[in-house]
Amino acid sequence: MTFIDEIKRIINEKRRTYQALSEQVWDYAELHFGEVKSAELLSQALANEGFTVTRGVAGLKTGFIGSYGSGKPVIAFLGEFDALAGLSQKKDRTVHDPIVANGNGHGCGHNLLGVGSLAAAFAAKAYMIKHQLKGTVRYYGCPAEESGNGKAYMAREGCFNDVDAAFSWHPHSCNAVQHLSSNAVIEARFTFKGVSAHAAALPELGRSALDALELMNVGVNYLREHMADKARIHYAVTNSGGVSPNVVQSIAEERFLVRSPKPDEVKKLFERVVNVAKGAALMTDTKMSVQIEGGCCNLIPNTALHQVMAAFMEEIGYPKLSVKDEAFIKAIYASLGEPEKTFAMKQLNAQQKDKIGQAPLADWVFPCPEHDLFMEGSTDVSDVSWNVPTAQCVTATWAFATVPHTWQVVAQGTQDYALNAALFAAEAMACTALKAVQDPDLLKEAKRELKERLAGDVYECLIPSNVTPPTF
Repeated sequence: MTFIDEIKRIINEKRRTYQALSEQVWDYAELHFGEVKSAELLSQALANEGFTVTRGVAGLKTGFIGSYGSGKPVIAFLGEFDALAGLSQKKDRTVHDPIVANGNGHGCGHNLLGVGSLAAAFAAKAYMIKHQLKGTVRYYGCPAEESGNGKAYMAREGCFNDVDAAFSWHPHSCNAVQHLSSNAVIEARFTFKGVSAHAAALPELGRSALDALELMNVGVNYLREHMADKARIHYAVTNSGGVSPNVVQSIAEERFLVRSPKPDEVKKLFERVVNVAKGAALMTDTKMSVQIEGGCCNLIPNTALHQVMAAFMEEIGYPKLSVKDEAFIKAIYASLGEPEKTFAMKQLNAQQKDKIGQAPLADWVFPCPEHDLFMEGSTDVSDVSWNVPTAQCVTATWAFATVPHTWQVVAQGTQDYALNAALFAAEAMACTALKAVQDPDLLKEAKRELKERLAGDVYECLIPSNVTPPTF
């Protein structure tokens, strides 16, 4: 039996367990920082497997670490389990059909993500025991990836300081290593406070917080012309001050995400956004306050680990689809909009387009890119990657062209092919991690590369030390 065959056998032996865990987390569909049931479920699964579990790490109510073994090297698998608001969807349905109107749903597949990483950790542990390999296997239960950046809190508190290599993955509509950088981000809430008054009888006594908020948005929109091309600013009004137009609104709030490719760049851009808010308050004679609620650095890819992971993915191969799988995938693909399909097709070569024409799922593995790619979005895996060599992959848990954060993702979250793809990721992660355990030169090269990429920069969490995670 080959190394890969052994890892596949170890993981497949517990397939029913992973299916039950994934579907249970899918059912819970808990939001950021409130994943109480999901965290307890996965913590108990770790304990049942013989891992020592530490709960409430880094001040995170739903953050935990499971550890097995002792000594070096220490390999870490990163798991997520938070859902998204407003994406409730019934399973086994290929049309939009919420379980609860405006309810939560796993619109980014984190029910699969957390369990896929768990399977990799269990497989690495079993293999190391059988072959008497020294080292420590850890599973990091990381809450609030979608909003709040749980891993950043963990990194800030030194949870990864003794880790030698970290591994993660994410559901997607293709199979590839995530050899890319990303935008750093700062999340913040801006609050304006004014003075209420009758808008018709005594408007001169009022100071409109809503006016301040709107002026801030106008100012930020003018700022967009004068920032880096890859930078991004997004906002959402969370409190417009009321529903009565004849009352001058005394309070208004909104949340901003400010992104830029480097931590020092995003801090400077954020300062400019804050100055715009100050100007809006000055113009309206209101008071402005700002509270940073989250943030994460840019992602640091690792060629040494990604090349190994990509080779394993190619050798393992994407799992075969059943007739039932193919029918569901085709129905989901039919539900997607033409712009999404057109955009996705533009990323493929002629041969790959032909394959999609036969069955709307990307079952091949893209090779590791020769040069770093760039992701305009952000991920709190970045803060791990600043501290330890980190490798990630994506696997096709979704029909081709499926867009993240949609009901179609939720609908596919309990399908057999989605779980098979999650376990495909688990196999790739476990194989790469065990290769690193048995090959000191690989770990040495991965660490050298990280040091070279950082070029003397020292990790600084973008979440201020006085900001603590919510405990609701």
